[in-house]
Amino acid sequence: MAVENGEWVMRGLRWDDPYRIRTWQELVGYINEVGFLPLFANEIPGFSAEEHVSPDYWWTGSREQDPWEWREIIAASHQAAYGKFFDKKAGFISMEWLPYFANFRRNGYDFDSAWEDGRVTRREKLIMDILTDTDSGGDIVWTDKQILTTDLKRLAGFGKGGEKNFPGITTELMMKLFLVTADFHRRRNKRGDEYGMAVSVLLPPEAVWGYGQVTAAYDEEPAVSWQRICDRIKQVFPSAENESIVRLVGKQPRET
Repeated sequence: MAVENGEWVMRGLRWDDPYRIRTWQELVGYINEVGFLPLFANEIPGFSAEEHVSPDYWWTGSREQDPWEWREIIAASHQAAYGKFFDKKAGFISMEWLPYFANFRRNGYDFDSAWEDGRVTRREKLIMDILTDTDSGGDIVWTDKQILTTDLKRLAGFGKGGEKNFPGITTELMMKLFLVTADFHRRRNKRGDEYGMAVSVLLPPEAVWGYGQVTAAYDEEPAVSWQRICDRIKQVFPSAENESIVRLVGKQPRET
């Protein structure tokens, strides 16, 4: 997505291009092939969903053709993780690569230990406290209750007269892989009818795929996971500049 002559222009492939991604299932297949993929075009040519779909159907509401709708379907399918993972912008991570991102972005910490060591903020904890609980043994458990972000904001004490910057804090939690967008729902009026734009549902990835899956790479140094991710981008997109990779992925983590 770029601005040309003051207008937003979507990049992509011709409708009749044989390499064009035509369905959300094909997009999942490409995400799995590459390993992870930003939604929109960026500094690395080809490294986005936008550049592999038609530019003609964005924001049309067509579940069959609109990539903006596909992101909702993919998030709800749980076949890939969706969230603001790349320079605080939206994208996808395959199940194969999710553990490496979680290990690198969390620097080997679970949220409770990150809180104890001062690696997350008080406002981040306010949000995570709504989505987590402790069992009888005092261990953290993750709720799978689907709370709309509009309600999560209120429950966590954000909004008028309360805490500030709810969108920024949730974005930070997604960048740290403590939250993902697990679904989208539309709000309902008193008659039960849906209305308005779809609202995201945020959950800890452990609530979606289980602790073992998410933390499967915790046995390696976070810097090793970071290097895997950077090397994968260079492997698939050899022209990618190191500076561009770091801007999208993040800096190498410090030793824990």
